[in-house]
Amino acid sequence: MAKTIFTIGYEQATQAAVLSALREARVEVVADIRYLPLSRRPGFSKSPLRAAVEEAGMAYRHFRHVGTPPEGRAAARRGDRETLRRVYAGQLELPEALAHMAELRQVALEKRTCLLCYCREADDCHRALLMEALFADFERVDLTPDLVGTRE
Repeated sequence: MAKTIFTIGYEQATQAAVLSALREARVEVVADIRYLPLSRRPGFSKSPLRAAVEEAGMAYRHFRHVGTPPEGRAAARRGDRETLRRVYAGQLELPEALAHMAELRQVALEKRTCLLCYCREADDCHRALLMEALFADFERVDLTPDLVGTRE
């Protein structure tokens, strides 16, 4: 039976909605895979997110080096999937990324883990590319937190 890995994006969601989706899926470890764990959305920068995740009874881990570097984030915003794929593939070849990938895979083998980043849709995000590279033998479950009533 394949192991399961969860993914979640916080775009258009509140911290409470994200935490609710994580709890409902019985996630044990939130793996923040943003290169820069900063956000203009309240509650999603590293320190407040870590505090909320830990208060909810889950572990928080930041895996910076499996995040998308600036050129890749710009390509994703433009909807340029080919450039994102190329840039991200290069990122994953770096020694620091390889180390984070090994560590992240081990965590996911031991605990119910969820990959977290901004994009609501995993297929529009580097989460899908990381799944291909690292978790092809896992079952992927994309969590979708409730949307905020209006765009912020």
